Amino acid sequence: MQKITPYQWIVVKQKLTPYIFLLPAVVILSLTVFWPALQAFYLSFTTYENLGEAPQWIGSKNFLRLWKDAVFWKTLENTILYLLGVVPILVTFPLILAILVNQKLRGMTWFRTAYYTPVVISMVVAGIAWKWLYAENGLLNQILKNIGVFAEGIPWLTSPEKILGIVPISLASVMAVTIWKGLGYYMVIYLAGLQSIPTDIYEAAAIDGSDGMRKHWDITIPLMRPYLALVAVISAISATKVFEEVYIMTQGGPLNSSKTIVYYLYEQAFSNLEISYACTIGLVLFLIILGLSILRVALNQEEMR
Repeated sequence: MQKITPYQWIVVKQKLTPYIFLLPAVVILSLTVFWPALQAFYLSFTTYENLGEAPQWIGSKNFLRLWKDAVFWKTLENTILYLLGVVPILVTFPLILAILVNQKLRGMTWFRTAYYTPVVISMVVAGIAWKWLYAENGLLNQILKNIGVFAEGIPWLTSPEKILGIVPISLASVMAVTIWKGLGYYMVIYLAGLQSIPTDIYEAAAIDGSDGMRKHWDITIPLMRPYLALVAVISAISATKVFEEVYIMTQGGPLNSSKTIVYYLYEQAFSNLEISYACTIGLVLFLIILGLSILRVALNQEEMR
């Protein structure tokens, strides 16, 4: 048997060291993420209504039920509307805010703090506060009544009627809270990108006649494309998984007009105790988020070319 030399032992230790450091994290993730995910995947092909009994294999019946479930398709529609309503605003408006607060003017530090404050507020606190604002006799309706726009106010959280025949009022009201809370977070991401752009580029562009607002179109936006892609994918994934706002403010009502996929999953699992069916919904949600994650990787690779 060949004896291992000290040099070979050092090489082996160097190769094993990263895996030894990763081992605790892998064990924790396996117990808390990977194994539960595999169990949920298995349960989506079973019926598991009685928690005291073993799950029974039923094949694809849960998926057939999901295909015929009108409420699921309604929640999927609401989730897509949430994506289309929230993501474009969270991609564009924070960039505008970042450009404004990146100016070297007096008082900009205060504005950065003011815009970022909603991010550190708990969603539970924010949801309750906005629910009070949206109330029938809340501040928003009182302002509208005082200026004579709507004499009876607007049923922000209790109306299934659609704005322009597209988005329910209740869903749009919840979207506004998500946007309000996310503006500061994505503004900071953009601000980091803006501060990484050398000022020499702007000075050279000014000599060529690209100054004022035009410099942002010619220089800022092209150089910020990786950040734009990052914010677009992150905000899309967050909008797909929205739950707290819906749970606190509307609980999916009225008439499922603000119910999203995650809230429907929660409702099936913990209200109706349809564990297997909830796992099936979760699997569909996982595939949607996986698609968005793959899109993010593809966009990052495209930016690196």
